[in-house]
Amino acid sequence: MSFDLSSDYFHLFGIPVSFSVDTGALMQRYRELQQVVHPDRFATSSEQERRLSLQYATHINEGLRVLKDPLERARYLLQLKGVQWDDEQTTLSDPEFLMQQMELRESLSEVREQSDPVEAVADIITNVDAIIQENTRLLEGLLQSEDLDNLDKAKLQVRKMQFLQKMKSEAESLEAKLEDEL
Repeated sequence: MSFDLSSDYFHLFGIPVSFSVDTGALMQRYRELQQVVHPDRFATSSEQERRLSLQYATHINEGLRVLKDPLERARYLLQLKGVQWDDEQTTLSDPEFLMQQMELRESLSEVREQSDPVEAVADIITNVDAIIQENTRLLEGLLQSEDLDNLDKAKLQVRKMQFLQKMKSEAESLEAKLEDEL
């Protein structure tokens, strides 16, 4: 059992370095890798082999987590291309996007006042999903570039999508609450 813990996740899983990932192939390779390194297979092995097995399994699990999530995958691709992340310092200055976020938040806060709150929140989720899909297409194009300007734009897209995902999550939580209240 030998894996290079310094190799990137794409090479670890034997898939192309790309924003688009074949999740079926990813999951198949994950299962194959886990069969080889799963700590249960090394229960009677030496302490060093058990420790290595655990390190490999952890590395494989982290790789799967990153590659399955589009935002994590985008951040990871940008890191591979040398883009640095400082989430505390990154602010968005796109007035159109900020206005869109304010309008979505306002709509979400007024859901309970609607004649059919469940339908109203479902409409917001549908709207946010459409915006996420649009931003995902834009992000995919930007990530194919090696141009620093496009990579900076991709970084901003990831930040925008983080806001959108948070908005979607809040809307889904509200939807679940509303359905429980019925």
